[in-house]
Amino acid sequence: METISQLHIVLPVICLIIGEFALNGKAQMVDCNESDREALIDFKKGLEESEDRISSWRGSNFCQWWGITCDNNTGAVVTVDLHNQYPSGYDASGRYGNWNLSGEIRPSLTKLKSLRYLDLSFNTFNGTIPDFLSSLENLQYLNLSNAGFRGAVPPNLGNLSRLQYLDLSLSFPYNLSVNNFEWVTGLVSLKYLEMTGSNLSMVGLRWIEAFNRLPHLTELHLSSCGLSTFTSTLTFVNFTSLAVLDLQGNQFNSMLPSWLVNISSLVSLDISSSSLYGRIPLGFGELTNLQSLNLGNNDNLTASCSQLLGGSWKKIEVLDFELNKLHGSLPASLGNMTFLTRLNLFHNGIKGGIPDSIGRLCNLQYIDLSANNLTGSIPEGIENCPSKGPLPSLQQFIASDNQLVGNLPDWLGQLTSLVELDLQWNSLQGPIPASLGNLQHLSELRLEANKLNGSLPESLGQLSNLSALDVSINELTGVISETHFSRLSKLQLLLLSENSFILNLNSHWIPPFQLWYLELGSCHLGPLFPEWLRSQKELNYLHFPNASVSGSIPEWFWEMSGNLSVLNISFNQLEGQLPNPFNIAPFALLDLSSNLFYGPIPLPSAEINLLDLSNNQFSGPIPDNIGKIMPNLVFLSLSNNQITSEVPVSIGEMKSLQVVDLSRNNLTGSIPPSIGNSSLLSVLDLQKNNLSGEILASLGQLNLLQTLHLNNNRFSGEIPSTLQNLSFLETLDLGNNSSLQVLDLAENKLNSTIPASFGDLKAMTQQQTVNIYLFYGSYMTQYYQENFAVNMYGQPLVYTKTLSLLTSIDLSGNNLHGELPEQITKLVGLVVLNLSGNHISGRIPNSISELRQLLSLDLSDNNFSGLCGGPLTVKCSDGGVTGDSDGRRNADSDRDDSFIDKWFYLSIGLGYAAGLLLPYLTFAIRTSWGDIYFGFVDKIVAKLLEFL
Repeated sequence: METISQLHIVLPVICLIIGEFALNGKAQMVDCNESDREALIDFKKGLEESEDRISSWRGSNFCQWWGITCDNNTGAVVTVDLHNQYPSGYDASGRYGNWNLSGEIRPSLTKLKSLRYLDLSFNTFNGTIPDFLSSLENLQYLNLSNAGFRGAVPPNLGNLSRLQYLDLSLSFPYNLSVNNFEWVTGLVSLKYLEMTGSNLSMVGLRWIEAFNRLPHLTELHLSSCGLSTFTSTLTFVNFTSLAVLDLQGNQFNSMLPSWLVNISSLVSLDISSSSLYGRIPLGFGELTNLQSLNLGNNDNLTASCSQLLGGSWKKIEVLDFELNKLHGSLPASLGNMTFLTRLNLFHNGIKGGIPDSIGRLCNLQYIDLSANNLTGSIPEGIENCPSKGPLPSLQQFIASDNQLVGNLPDWLGQLTSLVELDLQWNSLQGPIPASLGNLQHLSELRLEANKLNGSLPESLGQLSNLSALDVSINELTGVISETHFSRLSKLQLLLLSENSFILNLNSHWIPPFQLWYLELGSCHLGPLFPEWLRSQKELNYLHFPNASVSGSIPEWFWEMSGNLSVLNISFNQLEGQLPNPFNIAPFALLDLSSNLFYGPIPLPSAEINLLDLSNNQFSGPIPDNIGKIMPNLVFLSLSNNQITSEVPVSIGEMKSLQVVDLSRNNLTGSIPPSIGNSSLLSVLDLQKNNLSGEILASLGQLNLLQTLHLNNNRFSGEIPSTLQNLSFLETLDLGNNSSLQVLDLAENKLNSTIPASFGDLKAMTQQQTVNIYLFYGSYMTQYYQENFAVNMYGQPLVYTKTLSLLTSIDLSGNNLHGELPEQITKLVGLVVLNLSGNHISGRIPNSISELRQLLSLDLSDNNFSGLCGGPLTVKCSDGGVTGDSDGRRNADSDRDDSFIDKWFYLSIGLGYAAGLLLPYLTFAIRTSWGDIYFGFVDKIVAKLLEFL
């Protein structure tokens, strides 16, 4: 026994001596713990890799192996750190390599009895988390985040009583799951737990109580875990060390618990985007250690803003109440929050103005009040901080999307640290202060969508750090010259659209900036195409519709246009032939509509997503290969040109098409059956062409079709029954689709009776009272605006914005015969009914008097019986009743005539004559006035709807 004892003492010395000689005299300790080395060798057998890190585990000195650390005294393995340092595949030098480990975790790992630190994160191991990890009784740190494990977290991990750090977080949600948290109560040393992305939907109501029993818990991260309940009561709060609680991105559907304000150690609390409701406890303002509070995006949390922000908030740096229902005004005591570095009240219901006391926030760095209900004006003046001026630390001031009014105060130009000023989408008015030119650190100035007037200050041209300038959608005027841009060398985004600026820029001017995004719509940019754009080599977005530019596009533009992802130069007077193919960036959006371009239809050099060439003078055929060149096209409009060809078969290869508008051309032939392959199509407008043949049954495959225009062509034959499959169709349908409001089959060759099933058009059985702008196939900033010409009072009246209020049936100019079915009188919401120019016979049903919403009824040029009196030429005798052809009175005829008199002259007479006859007589004198009148009605209705 003595010999063995002495051996235990001597052996390390022997090993040390041998190790020193073996390493040529260098003082390197060689560990002789053979069992740890054998455990690592066996553990290595289960691992798979593409690099040489694990394969370098050779030799006896395993303490020098990659990822292994040994205790300096005992030589035992204490750390196995095999985490993937470069999960993206690229290392710090940019070199690509496969740094990932996979395979299996072998039980031999448990033979490392001294192991305290195990990190296998960001690898792709197979199977579940091994149960045997629970036998690593000395383990203090365990990181299995994004390691590839799946399934249930083994509850026996609760045996690791010395564990202080546990990370099981996931980038791909729900690969791991937990049914209850009773096992965590065994982790009595735990300080940090993260399970972000795990599936915790089954843990029950009292899950928080398990963590409440961990006295050393400092950080708890359970974000985006599917937690669905949150107990509102907690008998005893034992979170004496909890500093960070992150529960954002869950679906609690619960009240915000009031016991949270009893956790005096809290430094950061984030329960944003978690479907919480109820009042925000005022006690948050009294938590002396709280630095960050994020309750944003819960929709239904409420509080009085003045009470909530009236607390002490001694160390607060971040406040985020975005998208809730805070109410009231900002308190005067807000000025005492001198430690505040970020305030975010985005998208709440805060009411009232911004208080003067905001000037006392001397350490404030970030304030976001956007998308609230703020009213009033920005204070005219605010208090200075001692010897520093107003808000000396403020870097970002964001109060966009409110109802702020009044002028921009001049003191904004004294915010010397300001980097971002965002006040867009308010009702601010008056001039832009010239003092803003003093803000030398300003990078973003966003004043879009206000009522600002006056000119653009030349002083803004001195903002050498400005990268984004947006003053679009205002009432600004005046001349813009090179002086406005003299020092803007960092400018990348310039938005001046929807103002009345005149750009007076020398044709030889070379700007100091390289723009990425340029909007000059509705500015006076012309008359010629701007030559200074030639210097903008990085331009990606170019938008100047309605800019009074005329003449041809210079050739140099098409040499640089290959970088453009968006090009909109519509509504100008540009002319000439376009290059074919023209140069544009892949998947670009191109709008050249409403110009004077002519020649053949040009195609792009790369496939694009949107092509609008409408309202030009293009001629010739649509290229046969258009579908092959642009297979991913979403929006195609060639409307109102001079195109003479058939619709190409290749159009069916555009599987992503949502809008096809080929209307108002000279197209011939039939609709190609291949168009049924464009299954995402919502708009097909082929009206006013010379198309012929039958209406294709394959149109019934377009399940998402909402509007179909085939009028003013030469189609014949039967209407295919497959159209009844178009359950989303709104502009044309043949029954059994409740959304149908407009049915126009006029001027065709229909030869049948009127189907009784028309009475089943449910959208016509009630008055339409909600106006919806009918924009279809919206893609980025482009959309198809539905329009419809209704024949009323002998004139075509075009509906656009108020079209959703119209219910109309026009079957005029066909060969319809038989009687008018009584079922059609169930359509009590009808505004227009035109059956003229047919061969309909019999009597008009008595129940037609129920159609009280009718503004236009045309039954002329038919074979109805029993009608007499003005304005008809048939005179009525005996008090307005005519006799039969054989001179005998007919009782039914008497009743019908009496009914017609009462209905026509009483029901329609007053409303029709007073409401519509007067405008009609006016329009008869001046036809153009009709367009003005109904355009005015459109605008009035649209304006009224803004207040609903």
